[in-house]
Order: sequence, then C-alpha cells, then structure tokens
Amino acid sequence: MINNHYSYSPSDSQMIGDPFGDNSAMHKDVNHLSISRGERIDAEIDWTKLKTLHVYDEMENKIMFTDIFKHQKTIIIFTRHFLDFVSKEYVEDIAIIPLEYTQNAGVRLVVIGPAQPKHIKAFKKLTGLSYSLYVDPEREVYKALGCQDKIATAAVENSKHIKSGFVTGMLSSVWRAMTSGDKEFQGDIQQQGGAFIFGPGDVCHFSHIDQNAADHCPLNDILTRANVMNVSFPKDPRIEIV
Repeated sequence: MINNHYSYSPSDSQMIGDPFGDNSAMHKDVNHLSISRGERIDAEIDWTKLKTLHVYDEMENKIMFTDIFKHQKTIIIFTRHFLDFVSKEYVEDIAIIPLEYTQNAGVRLVVIGPAQPKHIKAFKKLTGLSYSLYVDPEREVYKALGCQDKIATAAVENSKHIKSGFVTGMLSSVWRAMTSGDKEFQGDIQQQGGAFIFGPGDVCHFSHIDQNAADHCPLNDILTRANVMNVSFPKDPRIEIV
C-alpha cells in the first residue's frame, strides 16, 4: 500500500482545471479495445492487463478488479479524491439511488476512489453511501482504463450533481482537510473520474471518461444505459412528486 503524504493548503484549488485533453489513438487488437461515443474516445480497455490488477476494500483485502463484474452487469464509477467537494456531492447523489432499483434490474453498483483503504469508512459515512466502495490507491486500474490524469478546470454550475458553488465548495474541501486529523491527502488531484458499465464477463457496455472535475456523467444517463429506473436528484428531478 502506498502512503503519499501531502501538506494541504488553500492553494490546492488546482483540484479543479482545462476541460479537454488530448485523446490517445485507438488500438484494434481484441485485447486492447477502444470504445468511442461520437467525437471523443472514452476508453481503451486492455483486458489482459486488467485481469492482473486489483482494488482494496476497507479491510485492506485485495479484490481482483475483473472479479467485480465477472458474474453480473455492474456500474462502476471512479471518483476524484475524497477531500474534493465534487466527489462528496456526486457520491451523495449516488447514495440516493434506491438499492431495490439496481436489484430489480439485476445490476450491481460500485464506487472506486483513489484514496487509501483506511479512508473508506469515513467517506461512506460522510456521503451516506451504502453501495460497495473500493479504492485504487496506486490508480493502476484507473490508468489502465485510459482515464484522464491531469489538472483541469470545470464549470461546476453545469453539473447535475454539484450543489455548491466553486468558492463555497473549495472552502468546504479545505475545512474538511484541516479538520480531518489526517495529514495524508486522500487521493491524487489529477484524477478526474469516469463511469463504466461492465459484465457479466469481459464486456464493456458503456464508458464515460471525465475530462474535468464537473464532467462526470449524469447518474440518470448511467442508470438508463443499465436499464435501471431513473431517480429524482436535487438538481435533476425526473419523477414528478404529487
């Protein structure tokens, strides 16, 4: 397990930065599959490499990444670092999704962050998340999927899941870092995030590579792709309340 220590300060506003990075070229080999949706390439999936990589649960147990979706269609969402208000508010909305919605569709939902295993329990409590939360502290799985690794700016007001403004959100991130009692930074600020629907087996049904902090895929778009009933979120009401 890697223990990267950072001194966190308000200057870490770099956690949010330039929306569009360069896309890498597509590869045609069957074990290194590129998936494109429109003008940008979202993911390059090297199944051979993925089968050698693992994530951790909160007890520091290693879990082979491809085992997560070996037997069941699975939504996998990669978040930014755990001190980021964008990650917090996005995962808070994930927590709203009723478990019976995913169960009725025969779909599993998993969240993966870039922190250490010891940070899982507190982040689940903070966000109210009941779904599985794993970590990829060395970000090997994240990088193997071709996800963005850069500082990028973002217009948070365009997100359907970020409720805070940039200034208030940044202040809350800094405050949580200062009062956490842990001097270790909970992830890498260059990780932007992404969403995938895998399985059962070596199949990718959908991918969305976040280009910046606020470029996360709207959750109802992901649910629709997975044939899961849509949910009414604070900034994305889909169900009329009578």
